[in-house]
This record gives sequence, C-alpha cells and structure tokens, in this order.
Amino acid sequence: MQSEDLVPTSKRQRPPVIAVTGAATGVGRAFLARVASSADFRRVVAIDDQRGDVANVTWRVLDIRDPLLANRISDVDVLVHLGMDQSLDSDPVERRRYNLRAAQTTLTACAAARVRRVVLVTSAMVYGAAPDNPVPLPEDAPVSAETGTGLVGDFLEIEALARRSLRSHPGLEVTVLRPAALVGPGVDTVVTRHFEAPRLLVVKGCLPRWQFCHVDDLVSALELAALGKVSGVVAVGCDGWLEMDQVEEISGLRRLELPAGLTFGTAQRLHRLGITPTPAVDLQYVVYPWVVDCASLRAVGWKPSWTNEAALRELLALSEGRHAVVGRRLSGKEATITAAGATAAIIGTAAIVHVARRKRRP
Repeated sequence: MQSEDLVPTSKRQRPPVIAVTGAATGVGRAFLARVASSADFRRVVAIDDQRGDVANVTWRVLDIRDPLLANRISDVDVLVHLGMDQSLDSDPVERRRYNLRAAQTTLTACAAARVRRVVLVTSAMVYGAAPDNPVPLPEDAPVSAETGTGLVGDFLEIEALARRSLRSHPGLEVTVLRPAALVGPGVDTVVTRHFEAPRLLVVKGCLPRWQFCHVDDLVSALELAALGKVSGVVAVGCDGWLEMDQVEEISGLRRLELPAGLTFGTAQRLHRLGITPTPAVDLQYVVYPWVVDCASLRAVGWKPSWTNEAALRELLALSEGRHAVVGRRLSGKEATITAAGATAAIIGTAAIVHVARRKRRP
C-alpha cells in the first residue's frame, strides 16, 4: 500500500486549476497542448483574444489587458502568462505599451483573484551580452542589459513589474523563466535572423558562444514552474554551448570579422534610417556571449531534450529560403545584390542603404 493511500481523501491536495494567457498561438499554444493532456492539473483554462484549436480546455476569449480579467480567473490556482507581443516588425512604442499593460493587468488580476502562483517568461537577454561575461552565467548574476527600444527593454520592464508585485502582494508567488535564444516553429528573433545572413558577423577580439533553448524544453520547464517545482528566477536552455568553429561547421556559414566601433556605429545609423528593425544594442546578442547555467531546473531533475547542435540544425532548417542582414529581412532582389559582394554581406551593406534611399525618393 502506498503511503499516500493512508492520507484521508479530504486532506490530499487536489491538482491545481491552471490558466494560460496567449493560449491560441506560439509558445502559449504549445504549452496549452501539453497541460491539456496532463493529469497534474484538474482543469485548464485558455485565455486569448481569439479561440484556439486545442480541445479539452475551457476557452475564455478576452483581451488580457481588460481590468475585468480578475473576474474570469477567480477559479484559477496558477496562471502562466504567455500573452506577449515579441514581433520584430511591431512598432516598438506600441509593442512595449501592450506588453507592459498585459503583464501589469495579469499580475494585479491574479492578486485580486487570489491566484496562488504566476509564471512569467522573459529572456536570458536581461543578463546582457558582453565580451567579459563568465561562461556560463549563474542564475543570480546581475541583470546588466541596456534598456532601449528593443525587446530586451520590454523584458526588463516586465521583470521590474514582477518585483514590485512581490512587494505589493506578498501572498502571490511569482516565478520568472529566462530562456536562452529560443528556437522552434514560428520563432522569429534577432538571433534566428542572424542565421539567415550570408555570413556570420564576429567582432574582432571576441568570439561568441552559442546556447539555444528549444520551445519543447521551455514548455517542459514551464510545467515544472506551474507546479511549483521551481520558483524565483529560473534559467532555461540546452546544456553547455557551441564554440564559433562548431557553429560554422554545422551551418556551413563563414564568419566575417569587423571592428566593434564600425559594427555598432553602422548598425545604429541603419536603425536610425529605419532600415533595420532592431537597435544596435540588440546586435550584442549575436556577437557576445550570454550563456546561462540552468541550476534550478537541474536540481529538480530536469534535463533538456534538445542539444545545442540539434537546436541549431532545427533553426537552420526553419530559416531555409529566408535572407536577412542585421535583422532586416531581404527581398529576393536585395538578397542577390547583397550576396554579390562579400563586404556587403554584413553590416556595411551599401546595397541595402542604396535601395532603401531610392525607395524614399519621391
């Protein structure tokens, strides 16, 4: 007889009711599909502004920025917030306004509805990418990323909201997952677009180390966080990292080394002209290391199902047929022009500047 069989039924802890925001698409849908088939949750509530296709869950269609959200989660024990706009093509001011309002409303509503636990997802980018970063970074390393208009600024603001929420609502448990560079279907980031370029940018004097986090592994880590197996700040990623030589061998792409001043100065000018979608500071995440140590997850027996090598191969397969330079997607004609010149294949892409200026002329 199992020991738990001796515990009176009335005193056994019932499986929690879980809610997932952003449940219709992307990581939200992937996580929803996992918990919908899990016996660890009594009921699953899916929240989004559109109804998704996952069955055997309770769909509640609403805008997560609606203050009435608290009324719709009064029966929920745990909420995993995945309703975030991470598109590189979104207006940065509107994107940040949306993301902060969604996170703030979610945290406030959970406190009001007496939800026990909230799980947020930001990024290991908040540690910052720097040439002197230790490899790997411990989970309790200082948050050193630069604020700005890029997505990392959104992540920093959301984490600040989480810290304030802990002080304002001491009964609410908030767990923050910080994944390494995400890989998987539908993932479109400054890192994934880096591998759509004809050459891999390297800053002279510093080689990047590459660590990825497949969506499958983020989903499994989210489940542990939702069950309270890990808490606080939790890093998620593949074991170890890839050196630049390994990345070149796997990808078949060659590197192009440029001085840091030229790299970041030109990137900032291109962004100011509206030619590239991300600020120059975001370029740090493809030229400097930001590898993390997933100590909290490892301590509870979690192991990633993807290696860095397999994740990179998946990224390359998903990127096939796409072309980008400094995060800017290129049309077929632009890609042909850019690839024609070795130096134009990267940051000093005169062909792109020429095409963009010609389009601006009346």
